[in-house]
Amino acid sequence: MLIDEIRKANIAALKAHDKDYRAIYSVLINRYDLLAKDKKDIGDNDLYVLVSKVMKELDEEKEGYIKTNNLNGAASVDRQKEALKPYLPKMLSEEEIIVEINKLEDKSMKNVMVHFKTHFNGLVDMGKVNQILRNMN
Repeated sequence: MLIDEIRKANIAALKAHDKDYRAIYSVLINRYDLLAKDKKDIGDNDLYVLVSKVMKELDEEKEGYIKTNNLNGAASVDRQKEALKPYLPKMLSEEEIIVEINKLEDKSMKNVMVHFKTHFNGLVDMGKVNQILRNMN
């Protein structure tokens, strides 16, 4: 499982004294463990969603550092994002989303969003699906 790879990377970062990588891996592992307590059946797709959320939070954190002119903090966030990149899923492209929408009989917003949430959770940006569907209608 993907979480096992992240745990190994966390240990490697600890041994290498890499505080940025270690910090973000620890955050991710802790959030995964919390999610695992709440949800019985947890898989890699759930972890992909979690990694994506953490990446978005890091983007917001970096903006805060830039606004306060804290370049060291921004550089640290960049390193943390770099550490997570190998664990991001390959997201569906716009063309793949359109093909998947066209396969559906009912192209209502609710049905399409439920379909993507059920079958492609963590592998697609739901905002992008929403935008593409609105442009198709």
